[in-house]
Amino acid sequence: MSANANVLGTSEAVRPSAKPKTVLRSEKHPETSSWNGADFAREQILGLVRRTFLAGPECKRRQIVFCPLEGHFEITNICALVAEILACETSGDVAFVEGPQAGEQSAFCPAYRLGIKACSTAMSTNMWRVPNYAVSRAEKPNATLQWISFLAALRQEFEYCVLLGPAATSSDAFLLGQLTDGIILVLGAHSTRRAAARNIKQTLQGVQSRILGTILTDRRFPVPELLYRRL
Repeated sequence: MSANANVLGTSEAVRPSAKPKTVLRSEKHPETSSWNGADFAREQILGLVRRTFLAGPECKRRQIVFCPLEGHFEITNICALVAEILACETSGDVAFVEGPQAGEQSAFCPAYRLGIKACSTAMSTNMWRVPNYAVSRAEKPNATLQWISFLAALRQEFEYCVLLGPAATSSDAFLLGQLTDGIILVLGAHSTRRAAARNIKQTLQGVQSRILGTILTDRRFPVPELLYRRL
């Protein structure tokens, strides 16, 4: 957990950008291995998965969209890791639903009518990578109906869906926050301004989009690794 990044609610610190330079050895604990940034990030994502998707039958969530607060954030790896860990934690089928690539003309794939898994890539026994799904509301006046239809189709074929969403300031993000079980915002530890985060939180809440929490990415950890091992 990252207390100093708790702007919007539950916050996870992932993808530390640098390993602590200070290495302290303890004679009492010679078996303790060095702190590993990738392992730390995975543990944080595991906690997020358990609290959001697998919290219990009374608050079961099946479809969650991850949106970067700023459009230039690249969050594909984060979403893929969430889906991978979720697939390991459950026997249900998991979809990692990609967004459009930069510069792509986005539209719903007609093949989805024949079944989503049929035009997706199996990544494991119970995880599929679903290709570009997005649609531009400006070009598609019936985008809301298309989203409803697409999300319903996902629910039929998959127990859980991790959707790589658009920037949180876009109209599609507002809509997805209403149609799915909620949004998790991805913030930049050294680029996102606190005021901007609060403003988008208020905007999303104003349009009845459900915010489930935040992920803090690219955080640096200047604390000696021995302290991390004792946390």
